[in-house]
Amino acid sequence: MAVAVATTLDFAGRFGAIHILVRVRVKIDLGYDGTRFHGWARQPGMATVQGTVEKALSTILRAPFRDPGSDGTSGNVHPSIGRLVVAGRTDAGVHAAHQVCHLDVDDFLLQRLDGHGDVEWDDAMTRRLNHLLPGDIRIRSVSEAPAGFDARFSALDRVYVYRLVDGDGVVDPRLRGFVSSCRRRLDLDAMNEAARSMIGLHDFGSFAIPNPHGTTIRNVLEASWRRIGRSPDGFMGDSVTDLVEFTIRADAFAHNMVRSLVGAEITVGSGVRDPQWLASKIAVPLREGFTGPAPARGLTLEHVEYPDDSALAVRAEAIKALRTLDD
Repeated sequence: MAVAVATTLDFAGRFGAIHILVRVRVKIDLGYDGTRFHGWARQPGMATVQGTVEKALSTILRAPFRDPGSDGTSGNVHPSIGRLVVAGRTDAGVHAAHQVCHLDVDDFLLQRLDGHGDVEWDDAMTRRLNHLLPGDIRIRSVSEAPAGFDARFSALDRVYVYRLVDGDGVVDPRLRGFVSSCRRRLDLDAMNEAARSMIGLHDFGSFAIPNPHGTTIRNVLEASWRRIGRSPDGFMGDSVTDLVEFTIRADAFAHNMVRSLVGAEITVGSGVRDPQWLASKIAVPLREGFTGPAPARGLTLEHVEYPDDSALAVRAEAIKALRTLDD
């Protein structure tokens, strides 16, 4: 078992025996179209990715979720499920090609899935989740997480890509939910000059909102624009679309950070501001509302990178420390 979070005895007669409950950490790789969701995080009365996936998991595993902070040892002798922990919380309307999350599950619940359709519990869970979930959420894989794995804190970096069509280019209607637009022809040379000022450890307080007790200090490893000219993999045939992509990779991202940076970059690319303006906003973190975030539909979480299994626990402990610019 990857993680033994709690060991309890279940004397519930409905299971017909005494069971030792051992927590297993389950890793889930999934993708989703974020158009109709109010972001990743569970919110009462709203459609969210986390809420939708957790509902399906509870149905499949036939068990409730634990309250946050519960370890299953304080009077709770029945099998239960831990809340989903995600690599990066996406905002409302933002998509994910490869999102990663984990949850802790009592092994007894997983054992009950073995043999369904002559497959092991991980394959059974993948199939049953995709059967229950709406088409705008797909489970790519389910597996037992390696020792020390934490979807959020073990991650080395995340990669986001923002896609837009500029100038007189037309957004193909088949991609309207994933590509934004800008009527002005953008100067990518100026935008790339501005993007270079993002790279490194900075306080992005001018472009992000910190979580409670958190920080807007992030380490950006890559930030660049390129003109594709047509859709990736020839999806739209030979039609020229003036498709532009912004790729940014960092150890983590604060709330609204990527879309606010894109909004500022569009201001630079449109000639309203110069690249030094964006650099000055990074040098002196201050929210002044000059540029708002770019539309959510253009943004996709593309990839989450993790270290080798042997380094997962060390990475998780290191990243939990509050960042400072002296790091």
